[in-house]
Amino acid sequence: MLPIFKSKKKKKQDPKQMTADQLYQKGLATVKDLIAPASFTVSPTFLRVGDRYVKTLFVVTFPRYLQTGWLTPIINMDKMMDITMFIHPIETHVIMKALRKTATQVQSRMSLETQAGKIRDPLLETSIQDIEALRDRLQQGTERFFRFGVYLTIYGASRQEIDELESNIEALMESRLIYLKPAAFRMEQAFASNLPLANDEIDASTNLNTSPLSTSFPFVSSNLSSSEGILYGINRHNNSLILFDRFKMENANMVVFAKSGSGKSYACKLEVLRSMMFGIQVIVIDPENEYKHLCDAVGGTFVKISLNSANNINPFDLPKLDPGDDPEEVLRGNVANILGLMKIVLGNITPEEDSILDKAIHEAYAVKDIYPDSANFENAIKDPPTLSILYDVLRNMSGGEDLAIRLEKYTQGTFAGFLNKKTNVRLNNQLIVFNIRDMEEILRPVAMYLILQYIWNEIRSELKKRLLVVDEAWIMMVHEDAGNFMFQIAKRCRKYYTGLTTITQDVSDFINSRYGKPIISNSSLQLLLKQSPSSIDIISETFYLTDQEKFLLLESSVGEGIFFAGLKHAAIKVVASYTEDQIITSNPEQLIEIAKAKEEMREQRNYK
Repeated sequence: MLPIFKSKKKKKQDPKQMTADQLYQKGLATVKDLIAPASFTVSPTFLRVGDRYVKTLFVVTFPRYLQTGWLTPIINMDKMMDITMFIHPIETHVIMKALRKTATQVQSRMSLETQAGKIRDPLLETSIQDIEALRDRLQQGTERFFRFGVYLTIYGASRQEIDELESNIEALMESRLIYLKPAAFRMEQAFASNLPLANDEIDASTNLNTSPLSTSFPFVSSNLSSSEGILYGINRHNNSLILFDRFKMENANMVVFAKSGSGKSYACKLEVLRSMMFGIQVIVIDPENEYKHLCDAVGGTFVKISLNSANNINPFDLPKLDPGDDPEEVLRGNVANILGLMKIVLGNITPEEDSILDKAIHEAYAVKDIYPDSANFENAIKDPPTLSILYDVLRNMSGGEDLAIRLEKYTQGTFAGFLNKKTNVRLNNQLIVFNIRDMEEILRPVAMYLILQYIWNEIRSELKKRLLVVDEAWIMMVHEDAGNFMFQIAKRCRKYYTGLTTITQDVSDFINSRYGKPIISNSSLQLLLKQSPSSIDIISETFYLTDQEKFLLLESSVGEGIFFAGLKHAAIKVVASYTEDQIITSNPEQLIEIAKAKEEMREQRNYK
């Protein structure tokens, strides 16, 4: 009888205990296999990971004093890099012993030099002062001591690219007395130290206490994201959203400066479109017919103002009175506005003629029984005078004959149909665009002033959340009275829940105007897009730009620049969706294609 042997079952081997060869034979894939690059080449001065060249730098030494945000220029560089900080705390009692030993050595050296008759050494005196001050703070518990390592791994498509980036980084840091070195012959360990594994494999650290260490806080890019508001663009530094509500600022005013073709009107139309989604009424003064397509797309009101236009605005219109309004103050304010308009219309006016005009405007209102102390004032302002009445008053007034002759072409001459008719325009739509493209060049400042005056009266009459957009505002700024009127609106519109957006491409004329900088000062938001070399210096002086920010504005592409919101600012890229782009584009080629597409659709409907 043969013995029966029981076979022992072979235990299944744990995959964790398998060798690399066994894993390969088994065909088991690990996470490392999935995330590893196709190739990894190690050389003494660089690595090659796949098709990318890689180099790691580390900080060797810091200066005596570190400024807050010293890492900002590196973090804000528009380059791909990894930055890792290792902070190793040291026990206070250990460092206290080391400091006591060092202090003893420094004191001994100072004593020996004094005995030898040598003059004092400022370096030794400074060292002992720093050591004693640090010992005091450590003993009091207000400071701690650390070993601090900073590693930067840079990436590039070629060796030349990473060498140039290395030179730029070293130059930026050396200007702050911070010195870096490449991790020569230790590139693989340095690269591993920069991976998110928390392994410091090269231990290239410097001793720092709490105060200087706190200056290395890395999150320094301005973040303009909030929980409400509209999307203005993308932060080019950290790819966060620049989401902002301008009505949450001290005022809702905004200025936009850019050279022609840099995307300023595109950015403003995008803001207009997105603001309308929140129910905000938008009123635009459009000198170049850029808002026509947008206005048609959203069903807005397009008001064309020209000599032959059917749309008219009477400069003598008065705003509706609120319960707390003083009729005398309202009338006086409107007379001052008309006086400013007449100065633009008539040109140079002497102080004597100014007084005559002021009296004549009051008498023109009196012809229609509009007096400040009239009991029927509110009903009387529904039928205001026109420019013809002012002309008749001046012609029959002593000293007003010359003014009447100069005003005659606006009442009976070439420009008679422009200022001398009753108002037939109503601001009862969410988007209203006033277009003055066909207005004669000499009359454009007059038209913009007239429209602004009418809009301002409407704003004062009804409290509503509004945006008032004035494109090519430099046209107004070249005239003293028009610039003053713009400034007054910028100062006062906050009280009426309105935000003024001022757009200009002629930066010099705007800023050099008497009221240019005050308007900027009264605007909580500023958007600077691509600038020309001729205007960058005045922009830099006005907005206190750094050299890097100046270079950014000169080299920006269309729709790129700097967005200021109060004390914060960030590099911005204006981004629109495809549908938004089709509505707000000013590109002639796109507009022609859109017009062709509409025509084809119209023909197809007619064919059916």
